[in-house]
Amino acid sequence: MPDAPVKRDLVSVQDIASDLPSLLKRASELKAERKRGKLTPRLAGKNLAMIFEKPSTRTRTSFEVAMNDLGGHALYLSSKDLQLGRGETIADTARVLSRFVDAVCYRAFRHADMLELARWTTIPVINALDDLEHPCQIAADLLTLHERWGGRFSGHRLGWVGDGNNVLHSLLLGAAAVGLDITAATPAGYRPDATVVAAAEKLARASKSRIALTGEPRVAATGADALYTDVWVSMGDEAEQAAREAAFRGFQINEALVALASPDVLVLHDLPAHRGQEITDSVLDGPHSAAWDQAENRLHAQKAILELLVAPHLRSRGPR
Repeated sequence: MPDAPVKRDLVSVQDIASDLPSLLKRASELKAERKRGKLTPRLAGKNLAMIFEKPSTRTRTSFEVAMNDLGGHALYLSSKDLQLGRGETIADTARVLSRFVDAVCYRAFRHADMLELARWTTIPVINALDDLEHPCQIAADLLTLHERWGGRFSGHRLGWVGDGNNVLHSLLLGAAAVGLDITAATPAGYRPDATVVAAAEKLARASKSRIALTGEPRVAATGADALYTDVWVSMGDEAEQAAREAAFRGFQINEALVALASPDVLVLHDLPAHRGQEITDSVLDGPHSAAWDQAENRLHAQKAILELLVAPHLRSRGPR
């Protein structure tokens, strides 16, 4: 019998960097199919386990609907309800799930745990957020810009204003992979991880895009074709709330900052938003906001990701 194909994981944007152009094109096709009411069960008989250590609205809903649209089934597994919550190792959980399902998406507190799960499964693992990256979010973000800019990233620049967090890490990698210039403004002490920046700069050299880091929101915003922000206090950072709110004062996307950008600037937010902190109501609900398209595109981007990683694989039942 022929060997089963080698499994692929999406732990980092780097895992799909070369696939991004075709993945975005496929996501657009899947979106059009859904709007026409044409759903093809390409993942019929496939099952996705969804392990969630953190709460979720968009990630959980979009993955469940994505599997349903593709003819498969999604199983929501709270980490508190699994034997993981009683001390079973990630490796043992990975071995068992590999014999039941065709892929796992994992929303984790720690990137190290994401790597451990991917190490021990014989099925694809999809990073549904951890403390280092949020690759599925960035696939949706790039799809949103791809739609608005007619499929062209070159010649455009995105300005990030806020925390040097997991979303920015994946955004730096994704922007560099598709040739989008990016300027990230973060407060002192909250800059992105140097290893991630180095990896993004390597991708940027190949795509001939530019990455710039600054401590000035106005620098990131001036002339930008898109502006992006995220919450100041992410899940797991609640103990730092007071310090973070003080550090991020001045890193708000508001009307004054938007006025510095391109006249047709797009404003992005991965949601949920803390209105009045990192972004004002008038901007989030205003004519420049693309946040709701962004949220919808989680569904279509993840369908393309599931096709890419799951469709080529026959059902695996543990180590051979």
